[in-house]
Amino acid sequence: MAEAKKDFYEVLGVARTASADEIKKAYRRQAVKYHPDKNPGDVTAEEQFKQISEAYEVLSDPAKREQYDRFGHRAFAGGGGRGGAPGGFDGIDLEEALRTFMGAFGGGGSIFDDFFGGGERGGAAAGRGADLRFDLEVDFEEAALGSERDLVLPVHDECSACRGSGAAEGSARETCRHCGGRGVQVSAQGFLHFRQTCPVCGGAGQVITRPCPECRGSGRARARRKIALRIPAGVETGSRIRVAGKGEGGRHGGPAGDLYVVIHVRPHDLFERRDEDTMCTVPVPFETALLGGTVEVPTIHGYAKLKLPPGTPGGKIFRIRGKGVVNVHSGVHGDHHARIEVEVPTRLSGRQKRALSEAFAALDASNYPKARHLREAAEAFFERKRAMGR
Repeated sequence: MAEAKKDFYEVLGVARTASADEIKKAYRRQAVKYHPDKNPGDVTAEEQFKQISEAYEVLSDPAKREQYDRFGHRAFAGGGGRGGAPGGFDGIDLEEALRTFMGAFGGGGSIFDDFFGGGERGGAAAGRGADLRFDLEVDFEEAALGSERDLVLPVHDECSACRGSGAAEGSARETCRHCGGRGVQVSAQGFLHFRQTCPVCGGAGQVITRPCPECRGSGRARARRKIALRIPAGVETGSRIRVAGKGEGGRHGGPAGDLYVVIHVRPHDLFERRDEDTMCTVPVPFETALLGGTVEVPTIHGYAKLKLPPGTPGGKIFRIRGKGVVNVHSGVHGDHHARIEVEVPTRLSGRQKRALSEAFAALDASNYPKARHLREAAEAFFERKRAMGR
């Protein structure tokens, strides 16, 4: 009489109300414990691994779990072999258990596919060169308006003597006899097969019998590379410019990596920048702020005329549209903001002082509303203070 199958929930050690996440965690915990790699030659552990994999395959599938909850193991009885509910499900073999294990841990396909399927490593171990980062400090003008720079970078580039092959002149790379050119060795332990990188060729599948004396077989040599870099208008601190194929040279004929230039913009004495908008402080003569007039405002595109209304206070900000920095992606220009600073005249002569005194003698408190408001607010405060007896 065949031994009755254990309840799948009992096999995984979870309650029947367990969530999908709880089921997955329980399976992972037990699968690692009973995995054949950790228990070589242990038939009991192998059988347990099959059971928990079979339980997980059912309980991790909502449709199969529903059938199992309603009918138990009968939901998968009959028909022989494996299949979805309500077809047959007469157990699970080790390969299928390992397939389930790989799937639960983010793998794909059978573990045996990795050992025996396509994945042969032959040919030269050509490899893409590393990407490089270069931090470049530029002036405000270069970042705002764009410029060009010539960079000289120390890099590992293709060896000119062997053209990247790593082999001395008159020789060539040969197929590794130790691994037959596959770059890997496969060994067996019971029913499991393991693959490891060939210790002779390092996975290349080829060996160099006569290394190039210039690069000692690496296929690369230290060099100084000159690069013409175009800095687009609108970049700012933190912007990255990618220069394809200008990173480290590839290994044994592989493609070169990319160069990433990270921009750092020096501060400017006159202009500030906020996104695509620029700003500067514009000192204007006292009489112009008082009586109104036209002033010239510097922008990154040249001078722009700005008409000030009479009585313009210090700190007032005027916007000049379209005179900011261009957006490096959209091509749209930001605005320029002029912050007015009223400049009080200094070093007045006696004659100038007398002339100004006569001119301002005609003014009264109504011409200074802010000062009048301050006086009124202060008098009201002191009046309440006296009423409090303080």
